[in-house]
Amino acid sequence: MTILVTGAAGFIGSNFVLDWLSQSKEDVVSLDLLTYAGNLENLSSLNNNTHHHFVQGNIDDRDLVLNLLKKYRIRAVLNFAAESHVDRSIHQSKDFIETNIVGTYNLLESARSYWNDLDQNLKQDFRFLHISTDEVYGSLNSSDHPSTEKDTYKPNSPYSASKAASDHLVRAWFQTYKLPVFTANSANNYGPYQFPEKLIPLCILNALNGKPLPIYGDGQQIRDWLYVKDHCTAIREILKHGQIGETYNVGGWNEKTNLEVVETLCAILDELKPKSDGKSYAEQITFVKDRPGHDKRYAIDASKLRSEINWQPQESFETGLRKTVLWYLENETWMNHIVSGEYQDWVQKQYS
Repeated sequence: MTILVTGAAGFIGSNFVLDWLSQSKEDVVSLDLLTYAGNLENLSSLNNNTHHHFVQGNIDDRDLVLNLLKKYRIRAVLNFAAESHVDRSIHQSKDFIETNIVGTYNLLESARSYWNDLDQNLKQDFRFLHISTDEVYGSLNSSDHPSTEKDTYKPNSPYSASKAASDHLVRAWFQTYKLPVFTANSANNYGPYQFPEKLIPLCILNALNGKPLPIYGDGQQIRDWLYVKDHCTAIREILKHGQIGETYNVGGWNEKTNLEVVETLCAILDELKPKSDGKSYAEQITFVKDRPGHDKRYAIDASKLRSEINWQPQESFETGLRKTVLWYLENETWMNHIVSGEYQDWVQKQYS
């Protein structure tokens, strides 16, 4: 038996595949369209691994997905495939509708068609795990309790609205067709292989190149931060022990303002790669115009995952961020390869 991982060359997907194959001999089929944020170099260490099978393709392609499910006798689908950057969703919302909503629909239908034809034993063992975001719950006030799985969805951006819609589709396919699904809504992930449009890798890249470290507004927006490898562990545990049809919040218990994140990052860089002039990287912090509809606070209550599955993150924000900075310092070649002309144009448009 084999698992199918969609979006496998992206940030979280590639970390999951690498962690899975470091701990298991069960085969993985990695499916990725290789758009701007899908980087096959993330999986290059698996080039000679006979348990890994990469396929370039779209989750919208039902024939392709169904053929993969049948060919490899897939026992679980893990859907990491998504357009995920809020800023891009504001300018290019159509891509988010097509991938996150229509793509999830087609993937569900491919899985349902395959699942319906399995014999009873294999049918009972099949799982579909959908990876989503805490942003579907909307913005919280500083005094609000962190979001739980029972909270009402209140998405505020094209990105979060598209992910909310995909979550509803997954739920409906369970309620209507009994497809054995889970949904995992995670906090802000950070760690190795993250495309440098997101805050932490963007600031690492800019800091090392002597460029401004752009922070929206006053930098007081609060996010819960989750080290990506902790997230991968949670996904494995949900797949193994989760209750079918349930949603699980995956949080880091690490609420930080954006300004705190960048200041901590600068302090780590000051220690690990001090500037030749002796100045702190924090002097490069620059406040830029806030983005439209910028949510004030996200926070995840992951108590359900802890009580039902006995999972909790192993990294504090400080230990996880230090590991992340070290990884980027040791993998500058990866960073240089991923920073294309298109990406530079995007950064200029967003933060000028």
